[in-house]
Amino acid sequence: MITNLSYICHNLTRTIMQKRQLILLVALSICFVTVTFSQHGTYRIQNGFGIYGGITQYDIITDNFTTKKGNGWQAGASATVDIPHKWYNVSYTIQLSENNVGIVTRPIALNLLEEFVDYKIFTAQVALMMHVKLVQSFLTIDVGPMIQYNSDMEIKDKAYENYVISSYDNLLAKDLKDITNFNINGAVGVSAGYAFFRLKAQYIYGFTNMLNKLNDSNLDLTGNDKKIKGNQSMLAFTAMITF
Repeated sequence: MITNLSYICHNLTRTIMQKRQLILLVALSICFVTVTFSQHGTYRIQNGFGIYGGITQYDIITDNFTTKKGNGWQAGASATVDIPHKWYNVSYTIQLSENNVGIVTRPIALNLLEEFVDYKIFTAQVALMMHVKLVQSFLTIDVGPMIQYNSDMEIKDKAYENYVISSYDNLLAKDLKDITNFNINGAVGVSAGYAFFRLKAQYIYGFTNMLNKLNDSNLDLTGNDKKIKGNQSMLAFTAMITF
């Protein structure tokens, strides 16, 4: 009986020692792998916040109307993730702008005298941007998608509401008000600067037909019955201060 008890205790002790050796081996292996890979993960990732403002030049690219580019303003904020060991940075931006565009009209249907009627469009845009580093973070190419909410087209001078749109017989200037309010854009640009100050130039193109809603408004398109189609085109030049 005593012999059997001694044998059991001996095997139990041996098993515990083997387990301890296995646990120690696993622990050492984990430590080695952790140290090996953590040597490549000690990069400092910096987050930044910036505010910016500047001027815009706005147009609607369309075959239905004759347009004229107009000037406006833009203001926004940006949250940036600076990744030193990558060839790019990323940022989330929100920007607001008030833009102007002119469309050719005439006072009455048979009048050959034409003049531009100015419209105002307010836009709010949210974008996810990738900043490709040309010279570290001092000079970057910026590209990314953008979601936009825009107001209807508002005539700046109500005296022109009943002017007739050029190339149409009965379509009035006030009829162009209800445009598509949600649109998808693409943005590309360049940023340059150092430390807390940067200059930015950006071009924004609308992938969606922002005039599509006009096709569902039962408008009188006599004289030009083509489907109404227009894509936003915006240039923005801004200066940004980062914190």
